Amino acid sequence: MPFPVPVKETGDRIFLSAPHMTGNEQKYISEAFESNWIAPMGANVNQFEAEMAAYATTQAAAALSSGTAAIHLALQLLGVGKGDRVFCSSLTFVASANPILYAGAEPVFIDSEEETWNMSPWALQKAFAAAEQEGKLPKAVIVVHIYGQSARMDELIALCDHYGVPIIEDAAESLGSTYKGKKTGSLGAYGIYSFNGNKIITTSGGGMLVSNDRKGVAQARFLASQAKDDAPFYEHSRVGYNYRMSNVLAGIGRAQLEAIELRVSARRAVFSRYFTALGKHEAVKFQPELEGTRSNRWLTVMLLDPARTDRSPDHIREWLDSENIESRRVWKPLHMQPLFAGCKFYSHNPHGKTAVSEKLFAEGLCLPSGSDLKPEQQQRIIALLEEILS
Repeated sequence: MPFPVPVKETGDRIFLSAPHMTGNEQKYISEAFESNWIAPMGANVNQFEAEMAAYATTQAAAALSSGTAAIHLALQLLGVGKGDRVFCSSLTFVASANPILYAGAEPVFIDSEEETWNMSPWALQKAFAAAEQEGKLPKAVIVVHIYGQSARMDELIALCDHYGVPIIEDAAESLGSTYKGKKTGSLGAYGIYSFNGNKIITTSGGGMLVSNDRKGVAQARFLASQAKDDAPFYEHSRVGYNYRMSNVLAGIGRAQLEAIELRVSARRAVFSRYFTALGKHEAVKFQPELEGTRSNRWLTVMLLDPARTDRSPDHIREWLDSENIESRRVWKPLHMQPLFAGCKFYSHNPHGKTAVSEKLFAEGLCLPSGSDLKPEQQQRIIALLEEILS
């Protein structure tokens, strides 16, 4: 079947997930300038931390320069160091696992399962059993909530509790999502959020560490501020980092957080329109929503069954790009990345059968999903997709 010849249209590019301002950001930015607190620390930082902890229903929060920094500090708080081992979801962005390397530890990657696309409890059990037999259990498990959908936390927590290993929740993509009524990021020992420019709320760049461990979060703030000891001069007894969020960016975050539920509703509506229009195609499937959870639907992801269509994710991505529309392949699993060549990987499926994460990478395409995506823009995208799938 010939590939449709695209007709380039003029006009602004439709992005995958563009920043969406509320209009109230300037108020908090102005307060920072008026008080002359434009550097790290200040009233906006303190308030943003308190407001985020309240939203996440945790006891404390630390505003940081990135979600990656938050993961790194969480590993530090859990004592992860050289020669240790950390289990991590494989289907995720590289930032989930890079901090393991920062700590000098060894990443071990865990496959996804079909119902959530997140860490497979079955694969995690296999990894734990092998590690126990080897006599080297991991120091931590990093569970990622991919594209806004929560992982099977009950099963994962039960396994980790059985082996006495703490969980770090990488909720960078799932702020606003819930698991059995609880906010993602609040269920593990530590949770992390990202406020990168493409996330559901943004500070342009930034992140947050949340936890019910008040002392741990206080220690994270200390480490994130160059680990300056309590002394009348600059004294340092351990390695620190320049990881704190600025007061200006925290002001942006405060205004953004005020609109979080509106942003979740808007993205869920975007998903619903895609699902209603394209779900009738036998070759198309979408990321499931596990019973008892609410996904923020940060990105709507479409799977293309190669047995039912000759259209590949790359064909459609290139075709949409020629129409000035951004889309993106599903994350390439970390166990397939050259950076992690030689690292152990535990598949959800039996030996010889394609891993779930590899299948999702091969068949998945992320569609424009911004909370400011106009209905007429989305209808144009849907019409183009229907044309190429027909």
